[in-house]
Amino acid sequence: MGVKKPLKAYRNEKFLNSPDARLIRIMAEYLEPESRFHDFKIHDTIVFFGSARSLPLDKANQNWKDLENRQKNIPFGPAERKEREKALLALRMAGYYENARELSRKLTEWSMGLPGKKRRFVVCSGGGPGMMEAANRGALEAGGVSVALNISLPYEQQPNPYVTDSLSFEFHYFFMRKFWFVYLARALVIMPGGFGTLDEVIEVLTLIQTHKLKKRIPIVLFGSEYWQQVLNFDAMIRWGMINPSDLELFKVIDTVSEAFEYLKDELTQLYP
Repeated sequence: MGVKKPLKAYRNEKFLNSPDARLIRIMAEYLEPESRFHDFKIHDTIVFFGSARSLPLDKANQNWKDLENRQKNIPFGPAERKEREKALLALRMAGYYENARELSRKLTEWSMGLPGKKRRFVVCSGGGPGMMEAANRGALEAGGVSVALNISLPYEQQPNPYVTDSLSFEFHYFFMRKFWFVYLARALVIMPGGFGTLDEVIEVLTLIQTHKLKKRIPIVLFGSEYWQQVLNFDAMIRWGMINPSDLELFKVIDTVSEAFEYLKDELTQLYP
């Protein structure tokens, strides 16, 4: 009777997926991305945060036309009015999608023209749909690569089709994903978004405010109309929760051209 050969520890999937091997899984989410970034000569990124729910302009326009056709021959009441307001806001959010796409394209074209063999200021997103898709899409349209740091979620956020395959990552741990967002980041572009976007930008601002993050990172909050409604920094100053100087940690911008020039100038000065 033959003796069954025991599994080596690093091939034991039951152990590797157990609570006892959690540290190994965490280390893997540090070391495996590090190895790929090294192979692709990626040392710094421009990170785009923003909503997964925004649509490209053509899809938002089509949804609006479909809605108009559906409502054409029916009584117009509160429900129809609410549906119309929702579709109009989706159209405005689609404008931000196109802004993110264009800004990513312009930044990628600029970075690809910089001297040296390293890939510099590579666009990085969360890898999902919406504003993340727009960022990866703009980079692809410029002929560049882009990074996607996706996260496994119960409702399965799939990678968008514009990501560079070899630079598409799937994380289990939120904190390891956040580490890679911040560790390589040389600038942040914060497009309109929800809880996830707020979590990401507030954590980065906290790290900078408390000097846990030493490097200078230009931060653009894109879309004053949205952010002034969502974040009332003036109230925080009035209540003494932050200092007026904390507002210098970011810049609110409304146009792609202004955002591009600001980021280009800041990055050229900070990381020549």
